Amino acid sequence: MKLKALALVALMASASAVSAEVKIALDSGPDLETSGSYNWAQAFGARLKEGGMDPREMPRGSVGNEAEKFDQLSTGLLEVSLSDVRAIAQVDPFVYGLRLPYMFDDAAHMQRVLNEGKLFDRINESIAGQDVKLVAIVPIGPSSGIITTTAAVRKPADMASLRMRALDDAQIAMYQAWGSTGTIVPWGEVPAGLQTGVIDGYLNSPFVPITFGQTDFVKNFSDARVIVPIRAVIVSKMWYDGLSDEQRATVDAAVEAGNAATQAWLDEVSESSLSALEDKGVTVQRLTDEERNAFRELSKAVYESGLLPSEDVKTWSELSAKAR
Repeated sequence: MKLKALALVALMASASAVSAEVKIALDSGPDLETSGSYNWAQAFGARLKEGGMDPREMPRGSVGNEAEKFDQLSTGLLEVSLSDVRAIAQVDPFVYGLRLPYMFDDAAHMQRVLNEGKLFDRINESIAGQDVKLVAIVPIGPSSGIITTTAAVRKPADMASLRMRALDDAQIAMYQAWGSTGTIVPWGEVPAGLQTGVIDGYLNSPFVPITFGQTDFVKNFSDARVIVPIRAVIVSKMWYDGLSDEQRATVDAAVEAGNAATQAWLDEVSESSLSALEDKGVTVQRLTDEERNAFRELSKAVYESGLLPSEDVKTWSELSAKAR
């Protein structure tokens, strides 16, 4: 509390200091070709500049890990962060509905659910006590597929002998439902795990093996389209509330510009991302709707895994159906 009070005093001491520089903590490298979140950050920053604000991109990891970024946001020391959704989920697990498999047909469907269901209002009400505000959910790439070192996967049975990297217990439950096994591995340990055989693969967007230089040992990608890989754009509520009406309008417009830029990029790369993998020597399994549906049906077990209370699962499912 004392740190927050000191930060607030510092911000109130100079209104110009509140808005002069807007630090944006990135989650990926500055690559417009392969990163949806960087497309968002670039468009967001460009719109801020047009409105007379001064955006400053902070390279991935330069301002600390996820917990440290969240602390800086809550004290007003960092203005904007492209963060792991778990940063919000630790306060309000409801947001984990975004990670339920096959909840959304694609990123555009996900955004309709968020907007038509007024879910930003709901989530921000529950996290306001942390002095942060969720302003956008940003797809980092096309929908996730099954990435493996050896096995080519077209059906759940193809995964029977595979050990997959998982984000959490719910993803372990999904792999079990598919007839495979999962183990939680930090992202920084994934390359070594793949090369030593500790894990056989993971779930992510098709650009990820390229972005992180893994195509020497990742050799298969199955276009299962399980979830939309995302980042949460979180801002300091102290900073946002301290802006003038004109500045706040500029930030809101910049958020919309970022959202539009990312969707336009996704529309362009949904197929080219798969071709880019093939150019790197990765075999791509383009699944039929029937093949994909086999994974979808088995994945329903995750909805009862305890990741979310049943009433929250029901809310997400009903909003998803309504927005199709």
